[in-house]
Amino acid sequence: MPWHALLELDYQRSKNADGTPQTVVQHHHVGPLHVLQSLYPEGPQVCHNVILHPPGGIVGGDTLELKVNLREGTHALVTTPAATRFYRSDKESAVQQVHAKLAPYSRLEWLPMEALAYNGCIARNQAVFEVAEGAEMMGWDITALGLPQADLPFERGEILQHIEVPGVWLEKGKLAAQDQTLMNSPVGLDGKRCTAALFFIAGSDIARDRRDAALDAIRAVIDATPMTDGLIAGATSPHPQVLVMRVLADVVEPAMALLQAARAVWRQNLWQLEPVVPRIWKM
Repeated sequence: MPWHALLELDYQRSKNADGTPQTVVQHHHVGPLHVLQSLYPEGPQVCHNVILHPPGGIVGGDTLELKVNLREGTHALVTTPAATRFYRSDKESAVQQVHAKLAPYSRLEWLPMEALAYNGCIARNQAVFEVAEGAEMMGWDITALGLPQADLPFERGEILQHIEVPGVWLEKGKLAAQDQTLMNSPVGLDGKRCTAALFFIAGSDIARDRRDAALDAIRAVIDATPMTDGLIAGATSPHPQVLVMRVLADVVEPAMALLQAARAVWRQNLWQLEPVVPRIWKM
C-alpha cells in the first residue's frame, strides 16, 4: 500500500529565560516522516534539525511531503541522516516534494544527503523555495544514478529534478537512463553518475560586490580541490538573486566533500558565521 507521509515545520522566534532570542520549531507529522530533537551547537539563534524517514526508501506510489515555514528573524538548518533512496518502480512515480517559505530576515540552510536513483526507479524530486525580501537561504541538491561501486548501474528508469524559486529561478530536467546523449555525451553528463549543485538565494538582488566576492571565494575552493573521480565544478550567477556552484563526479563522495567545503566558505563570506557542521555528519 502506498504511503503519503507529511511533515510540517514551523520555525518561530522565542526568548530564553535571560531574554536571548531563540529559534524554535513547532512540528506536525502524518505517516513515517519525523523531525529529531532540535540542537543548538552554535547558540540559540540557529536551530539544527534532522529529518528522519524510518523506512529508508521510496517506492512507486509513495509521496514524502515536507512543508517548512520560517517566520521573521528565524534561522533553521535542516539535514537528513542518510540518502533518500528511490527504489525500482513498476508504473507509478515515487515522489519527494519540499515547499519552504521564508519570511523577511529569515535564513534557511537546506542540506539533505544525496538522492539515490536505483536502477528501474520512476522518481520525482521537487523543491520550491519562496524567499521574501530580506530573507536568504543556502541549499544543495545531490543526485546519484545507480550504485556504480556495487556494480549496479543506472540502466533503466528516470528521475525528474525540479528546483524552483517562483518568478526568479527554475531548474528542471529529466534524467532518463535510456537517453544516451544526456547520460554519456560530453554535452550531457559525460558518463558521470553524480550531479550536484550548491545554491545561495536572496529575496532581493545581491549587491554586485558581495556577489563577486562570493563567486571568487567559491572558485578558490574549486581551484584548491583535487579533481579526482571525474570531479568537474564551476560557479556562476544565473540571476541577480541567485548564486550556483554546479558539480559533476563519477561518485557521490568527492562531490559531497566539495559541497561541504564550499558551503563553509559561503557561510563565512556571505553571513559572517563560523562553518559549524551538523553533528549527524560526524557520526
